[in-house]
Amino acid sequence: MDAIKYRAIVKNGRLEMPIINLPEGTIVEAILLVEQTQIESDETAYLLSTAANRRNLLEGLEELKQPENYVYVDIAAL
Repeated sequence: MDAIKYRAIVKNGRLEMPIINLPEGTIVEAILLVEQTQIESDETAYLLSTAANRRNLLEGLEELKQPENYVYVDIAAL
């Protein structure tokens, strides 16, 4: 099996790749590996973008410190 590796940045919601000349009928398996650091930082920035969001997130974190707020689920009962 041969491999071709190409790194690209999504622009305007599109992934642009160079033309790869392969024989007609060649079977190709494409795997896209997405770097999580960019996605996670975008999500964090979005979640912290408003005062209301920041307040709700901080309140949620405080609630996690109190085990009496936990909801336990019996997976077998599902």
